[in-house]
Amino acid sequence: MKKHIQNPIFSIIAEAASEQKVDAYAIGGFVRDIILERPCKDIDVVAIGSGIELANAVAKKIGNLTKVTVFKNFGTAMLNFMDYEVEFVGARKESYDRNSRKPIVEDGTLEDDQNRRDFTINALAISLNKENLGELLDPFNGLNDIKNKILRTPLSPDITYSDDPLRMMRAIRFASQLDFTIEKESLESIRKNRQRIRIVSKERITDELNKIILSKTPSIGFKLLFDTGLLEIIFPEMAILHGVEFIGDKGHKDNFYHTIKVLDNICKNTDDLWLRWAAIMHDIAKPATKRFEKGHGWTFHGHEDKGARMVPKIFKELKLPLDSKMKYVQKLVRLHLRPIALVKDVSDSAVRRLLFDAGDDLDDLMILCNADITSKNPEKVKKYHQNFDLVQVKLKEIEEKDQVRNWQPPISGELIMETFDLKPCREIGVIKDAIREAILDGDIENNYDAAYQLMIIKGKELNLVANI
Repeated sequence: MKKHIQNPIFSIIAEAASEQKVDAYAIGGFVRDIILERPCKDIDVVAIGSGIELANAVAKKIGNLTKVTVFKNFGTAMLNFMDYEVEFVGARKESYDRNSRKPIVEDGTLEDDQNRRDFTINALAISLNKENLGELLDPFNGLNDIKNKILRTPLSPDITYSDDPLRMMRAIRFASQLDFTIEKESLESIRKNRQRIRIVSKERITDELNKIILSKTPSIGFKLLFDTGLLEIIFPEMAILHGVEFIGDKGHKDNFYHTIKVLDNICKNTDDLWLRWAAIMHDIAKPATKRFEKGHGWTFHGHEDKGARMVPKIFKELKLPLDSKMKYVQKLVRLHLRPIALVKDVSDSAVRRLLFDAGDDLDDLMILCNADITSKNPEKVKKYHQNFDLVQVKLKEIEEKDQVRNWQPPISGELIMETFDLKPCREIGVIKDAIREAILDGDIENNYDAAYQLMIIKGKELNLVANI
């Protein structure tokens, strides 16, 4: 391991630890990521003694007025060195009350500290002591688990997951991020202890959920969430997408597996968390809108509008931001069928209306709609993508010609009021709507003169007298 601790910070910690007469070790994610050859700029250092005192001693050696941030309630301290963020903590022994995931903490040995870790791959430690600098300490054979891509707990999984139920989410998150398999006994323990997740705050659960969503192949995580029963508890609206219903020989697709396929598809083209959330939410209202029509089969009429209305409630429940990000997801859910409809109706008017309604989010909408093309028939997928290519060409042509993306009306409400000597009233909206519809339908050109003439005509129809 010595080659991985060449940064000067490690020798500084070793010197400070020796002077303080405490043992120190790099532990956890930093060590794991070294072995996995993943970039990591966060170093966790455990001291067999006071982590805060060791941090202050290290800062003194670095000099340059290095600032130590102390979190007294947690017994931790943090400092920055070059590109690294280094956190110091004393070795701990933990015990838990059944109704809380907050541990009762006591001073402990390195062995105690490794025992309390969530997974064997996170219990690896590298000595930062002069006598054995760089030695790897691996009491639970975590190195072998990394090699075999296995996630297992250092102690009995029932103890690990019941003590801190968030670890169930972390297991699934690591499986999704690293493409690891959760060991059989551990996976069964998550199923058995799934109800314990209810004592964890929504914020912490959603933080792990977002990390699953941001992984390379989120479907790995969502399948595990569903199979263990956690999804039904933390995100029931998504869990009920699962299943296929038949009447006679007519069945619909499994909307859960379709959704996570769309999510995987979109991840090939974007790292944006909220665009990925739009993929998750795009069919969220299908269970609520599912109907069977004789002679036709299963329908989900209006699921895009119903889904958009469901977004705020789900975001609120999951403690996701109720701001422009939520409105962005809501907008994409509402519009996600519109580009598909253009395959059948690629009229200039329909294209203009989509450009107008989507505005700056049109490109993201098209990424979502392309990801929504799922079929086991590759020829079918190819044909749909070709049709979409034609739609995108048409969108570009109309936008260049008519400039209606993020369109602002050439006639303002103030001008209408001034022209007809009006105070705020219904007639102003009627005229503005008529101008907008005429431009979107292509009945008049998108310019001031054409809009002004239509304003005068509409004013006369409404018995208004123009001050010309």
